[in-house]
Amino acid sequence: MRRLLAAPGFARLWVSAFFGETAEWMLQVALPVYLFVRTGSAVTTALSIVLGLLPAVLLSPIAGVVADRWDRRVVLAVVCAGQALVVLPLLIGTELPVAAVYAVMAAQAGLASVFEPARSALVPELVGVEDVTSANGLMSVNGSVARLAGGWAGGALLGWGGLERVIVGYLVALAAAGMLLAFPFRRATVRKTVPEQTDWLAGVRDLAGKRLRPTSVSALLTSLAQGMFLVLFVVFVLDILRGSEADAGLLRGVQAIGGLAAGFAVATLARRVAPVLLQGWGLVAAGLMSVAIWNLPGATTVLGVYVGLFMAVGAPAVVAGAGLLSHVQAETGPDRAGRVLSTVYALMAAGTAAGSLLAGALLAVTGPTVLLNVQAGLHVSAGLVVLGWGNGRFRRSRARKVVTVEKCRLSSPPATST
Repeated sequence: MRRLLAAPGFARLWVSAFFGETAEWMLQVALPVYLFVRTGSAVTTALSIVLGLLPAVLLSPIAGVVADRWDRRVVLAVVCAGQALVVLPLLIGTELPVAAVYAVMAAQAGLASVFEPARSALVPELVGVEDVTSANGLMSVNGSVARLAGGWAGGALLGWGGLERVIVGYLVALAAAGMLLAFPFRRATVRKTVPEQTDWLAGVRDLAGKRLRPTSVSALLTSLAQGMFLVLFVVFVLDILRGSEADAGLLRGVQAIGGLAAGFAVATLARRVAPVLLQGWGLVAAGLMSVAIWNLPGATTVLGVYVGLFMAVGAPAVVAGAGLLSHVQAETGPDRAGRVLSTVYALMAAGTAAGSLLAGALLAVTGPTVLLNVQAGLHVSAGLVVLGWGNGRFRRSRARKVVTVEKCRLSSPPATST
């Protein structure tokens, strides 16, 4: 872990990611709560989430090619500048039409669809494929702290000073992230540009292949559950627990505390466990813990109890996420990483949108408790898909074999180049 943070390029990306994710969590918490409080409609909240995800699906082919074709650091810096520009309309003092908030969420999602695959594909370049799981664990650590800070700040600033205060805080954090990306990185591996990089379908083919197919199915089920959560969580806090906007921000944020511990564990112990096992067992644990949380209000609605439970459930969620990302990175060469990762994010965005629409449409029919239990069940199913499909093939020895193969691939130049 210390060796990774001693690498100047990765350390700078790591700190930049903290500020960028803090900014992102401020909006992710504040905007859905703002819309729910203003309209009182779960359907409106679900629609806002879908509109914020749709560009990620539509722009996936472009995002993957951009991440593989151009300098990924430059791509990240340009996206930060674009994200700052598109939120400026929300600084207008008068109450904006709901459609304007939708437009900002859609623009942010479009830019994020380029940002996420470029950043994830950049990590193996800076640390080498053999250390990618440890690096993802460290990225999860600062992502967890950012979630805690951004989630709390988004809810607190919204309740204290309105949406304008949230946007000011967002811009400050985003500016810090952009400045850290202003200068070139020192890379551990050299990425070769080849003609194949114009083929955006490479990511689709890789995900549909035998090695990544179970991970793809699991990611889809997980994203369906996440989409349902984004709608139902607001209802759970404000209607079932009778909490406030600040309480919603607090509960979303404290998941980062459990995630923080899990991220350190992944960074330290990553070489001992195959990434696919981290993903599978992390999802099963998160699903079972969610069942307990969603059914507890019949016994108590004391906020402090849920603060502790949301802290705990953040740990397996981070383990599962690090496992998913590390497995995809290890199975994918650096020249195709952007396209494969952009396809993963597009698949998850589509699943999240579908889950949000499903929750918004069925909420009035079934009530929130039934849907929350379905959401938890999807997490368990996603974990079992990975663990069952693997059927013993994803052992530690196989994980090491993948790393060895990738190291050889990185050290050998391609047959052709542009």
